[in-house]
Amino acid sequence: MTAHPDRRRVMQGAALLAAASALPSTTFAMENPMTDAVHDFDFFHGSWSVKHRYLKERLKNCHEWIEFTGTSVCVPTMAGAGNMDDNVINKPDLTYRAMTVRTYDPATRLWAIWWFDGRIPHGPKDPPLKGSFKDGVGTFLAPDDSWDGQKVMSRFLWSDITRTSCRWEQSFSTDGGQTWEVNWVMENTRTG
Repeated sequence: MTAHPDRRRVMQGAALLAAASALPSTTFAMENPMTDAVHDFDFFHGSWSVKHRYLKERLKNCHEWIEFTGTSVCVPTMAGAGNMDDNVINKPDLTYRAMTVRTYDPATRLWAIWWFDGRIPHGPKDPPLKGSFKDGVGTFLAPDDSWDGQKVMSRFLWSDITRTSCRWEQSFSTDGGQTWEVNWVMENTRTG
């Protein structure tokens, strides 16, 4: 006996929904822009190989970049309302560990991001950057940061997000965000 066309459509829809819910949240969140912002960083859960480009000197009109590799492993926390990643950074002169902690505030729909540097283990030296994603790009700002004794605005940008790759960059501004100097870029490739 052949199923009624309406029943067949309902069954097909149920099968698609079941298949979508069985997919990792990274896939679901990236393909459904209306998904709640608490899932914005689901794409980053997992293991990554990282290619770093690091400006040799910041805020000194330097154009020399240092390139090196690293790894990152990101795990969800707080039932998905946060995450943290453990990083190995293989700079030519020093290999060290670092950690990022991100938490989501549903009241403001903003993420806060803290960077912990293994060379300074007693807490983050910077204020958190706060922001959100729009049109596939995450923009996070810390308006009252400092670098080498100079007041700066810090910015993190997440972009070029796919299932297997993404880009992160850090910039500083000394003029309230009118101009930015990019000083660190991470090109991430999924390994697990």
